[in-house]
Amino acid sequence: MNPDTRTALIYDEEMTKYKLLWVDPACKIEVPERLTVSYEALMKTGLADRCVSVPVREATDEDILLVHSKEYLEAVKQTPYMTLEDLQVFTLQYGDVYFHPNIYHCAKLAAGATLQLVDSVMTGKVRNGMALVRPPGHHSMHSAANGFCVFNNVSIAAKYAKQKYSVKRILIMDWDVHHGQGVQYCFEDDPSVLYFSWHRYEHQKFWPHLRESDYDTVGKAEGAGFNINVPWNKVGLDNSDYLSVFLHMLLPVAYEFCPELVLVCAGFDTAIGDPEGEMCATPDVFAHLTHLLMNLADGKVCAVLEGGYNLKSLPQSVCETVQTLLGDPLPRPANLKGPCKSALESLHCVRATHRKYWSCLKLADDLPSEELSTKRVKSAEDDNPIEKNEMEKEAEELVWPDPPKRTSPNVRTAVVGPEGITCPEGSQLFCPSEDPDPNLIKKLQECLGKDAEDALTTLSTLITLMDQMEKNKIRSGLALVRNVSMTMNCIVQHCAASSFCNRMLIVFLGDMVVKNCITEDGKMMLVQFSTKSLEAEMTKYYIPVCLKKGCSDVSGLIHATLSLLLPLGYEFDPGLVLLVRTPDCGVNENTWQQLTGLLQGLGQGHTLVLMQESDQSSVAPTVSSLLGAPAPALGPLSAFGSDDIEALQRLKLKLQCDWKLLQTTVPENKCDDDG
Repeated sequence: MNPDTRTALIYDEEMTKYKLLWVDPACKIEVPERLTVSYEALMKTGLADRCVSVPVREATDEDILLVHSKEYLEAVKQTPYMTLEDLQVFTLQYGDVYFHPNIYHCAKLAAGATLQLVDSVMTGKVRNGMALVRPPGHHSMHSAANGFCVFNNVSIAAKYAKQKYSVKRILIMDWDVHHGQGVQYCFEDDPSVLYFSWHRYEHQKFWPHLRESDYDTVGKAEGAGFNINVPWNKVGLDNSDYLSVFLHMLLPVAYEFCPELVLVCAGFDTAIGDPEGEMCATPDVFAHLTHLLMNLADGKVCAVLEGGYNLKSLPQSVCETVQTLLGDPLPRPANLKGPCKSALESLHCVRATHRKYWSCLKLADDLPSEELSTKRVKSAEDDNPIEKNEMEKEAEELVWPDPPKRTSPNVRTAVVGPEGITCPEGSQLFCPSEDPDPNLIKKLQECLGKDAEDALTTLSTLITLMDQMEKNKIRSGLALVRNVSMTMNCIVQHCAASSFCNRMLIVFLGDMVVKNCITEDGKMMLVQFSTKSLEAEMTKYYIPVCLKKGCSDVSGLIHATLSLLLPLGYEFDPGLVLLVRTPDCGVNENTWQQLTGLLQGLGQGHTLVLMQESDQSSVAPTVSSLLGAPAPALGPLSAFGSDDIEALQRLKLKLQCDWKLLQTTVPENKCDDDG
């Protein structure tokens, strides 16, 4: 099936047919236009036509009772028959919500649409999808409406997936700017649901003003450790803060948890310009957050609309999310300068609190003792009224450009290989030029020497392929070569001496010595995974990562990828990723596919993979990842070796002054931590 037809979009105009009927300053921002502008943007950009349209159904009483009490459901059932005065009185018993004669019908549609999305994904009709629903759901509780929410759409969906499809592990990622306390309460003692929420908190001064929204509320009984709250204690947070929490907290825990389904409480009041969030994250960051979730759970990702009240950034963010689900190239991440001090304090406290529950956090040497690390941190900057007033004033005046246009090259993946190679479905054979550039041939001869003349054709073909990638005519490539190390060196030398590509990230798996090809001019960065301890050779742009068991250590390689490679890659912001593996590196296919897939978020997906000719059995799975197929699940990960993690932490500490996205706690020394 064409990848474009594997994303569901669920929308029904009926869910716009209720609105606030009286004056209420707290509720006036929840308007029907939230839904219409989002859907119109998807139509205007052509994204809606590329999705599978799934019809909406009403949730049944049985569905709703999975989460809500019968008494509450029966009370809501009476609202269509109430007078305006009766509706106002009924509303007063709940917090920050309003009722309308049609809201019960719309709430059933919102929950039912979410279940339709889960059905479509779990039965394999689509790979992933998004439900544009209203009213939102994540604040509603067992017996109470709350925060514009009537029924808890995502909680109902999680219970439904467990019951109907026997799903054993579900990740709920809540990136709305408000804490979804209704979801937290629903699953606080359930170890089968990992609930992760970041939210504006400001030390309990921001709605919903709950003590249990702080970082030290971790769940109860068997669910302890499966509720993760990241409180934002400052407004104005940006893309760096969001990506940092994803890379250093959410993803390591999620990979260890190994969900079978990912549900996203997709609230876009975390985006720039939103009057509720007052944050500065641009809509394109949601493309990257979505991408980073798409290799979990075999790609089963269901995004469900929650908040979002700026009618410019909301539809932009929805489009970025859906376009990523469709598999289009991601935008280049812009201006990543590292997380701010307040975000680092929150991240540090969350990691310290949860280290007892998750192996990926237990041995991190950036965390001090429990007594120190779990204290309630409160920075002076959080309560500075002058600074906050200035921030609010700036938020009112925020202007941001439209997200960059994301165009898909005609060729998704090209393959270069020995004669007779079979290209997997979806890829194309890239043939060598019949009339290669003589100047290029001369330079390659100088690089190769007389003993490697037979490699000239392959190398000239690869450089032509890279040129096509730079021009965005081809998105990614895979090359089988006779000598990966020599080929990589020649490519690097050519790029260093030419105007090709503003920056290149090289990821090398193997023990061969490759450092000599890297200069310190900032044009190239090399991250090498090997069994050799090369820490003394490290520079700003050559980062050797020693894994005692080599790349066969699944936990080690994934942990190092998430906490070191991806933060470096995002901050370095390459135009091209060169991914190289030697035949004896030991990486297994599933881990290799995960690595390949995760790196697609960099350089607009422009990735060139080099493998040895003897690795032909790996061509199909590698091409599959380059084409956007989700990598197979790795299973719950085991603990990462203490020696390896200590070496990794030393590397990170040495590099943090130069690369701020590696920071997980506020620096204590000469590093500039202004964020």
